[in-house]
Amino acid sequence: MIFADPPYFLSNNGITCHSGKMVSVNKGSWDETKMSIEEKIKYNRKWIKASKKVLKDEGTIFISGTLHNIFVVGVALELEGFSIINNITWQKKNPPPHLARKAFTHSTETIIWTKKIDFKKYKFNYDLMKTINGGKQMKDVWTFSLTKKNEKKYGKHPTQKPIELLERIILASTNESDLILDPFNGSGTTGIAATKLNRRYIGIDIDKSYLDITVRRYKALKGLE
Repeated sequence: MIFADPPYFLSNNGITCHSGKMVSVNKGSWDETKMSIEEKIKYNRKWIKASKKVLKDEGTIFISGTLHNIFVVGVALELEGFSIINNITWQKKNPPPHLARKAFTHSTETIIWTKKIDFKKYKFNYDLMKTINGGKQMKDVWTFSLTKKNEKKYGKHPTQKPIELLERIILASTNESDLILDPFNGSGTTGIAATKLNRRYIGIDIDKSYLDITVRRYKALKGLE
């Protein structure tokens, strides 16, 4: 399985609210906003194509994003020969307020679950998801809080995901000892969740400081500090 949280392309020098304070929405130099739609499609097709080469035929990809990029990702997936299984909505219990008061509060992110279009079989632990959901079929709207403070103890990433979210994704689509790839490793939440659930993991990032955070989190989890 591959989990990907590519750049959102939303860093536009605007402001948002974090812990009751106004802060910049800018994420980093990797979160370019001046790309044309053609450039965004090309960017997403490039990493999706590379992911497809290493993904097993029965494997799947989960891709997280906001309105700034997720619809482009959907187009890129179809162009690269993928079929969308689910459009999962992560509903945030505690989203920051919309300070400009010009739109509804942004309280969700989309997670696209996709497979290679030419292959019908893929791994889905339906019974486990039903059990987790109190014996009822699990729906495609998941409610989780934003990333907890203690998950950022060893450093943080501006788009860090809550570990509960990654644990559900991993449980839904993999078995123990399966290999998981995250081509946008960030602070390593996918890897930490994979380790906790006895899966193997490969994480890739262009920023060494984020990889260092991942190593610190891994060592703490394993009692190697």
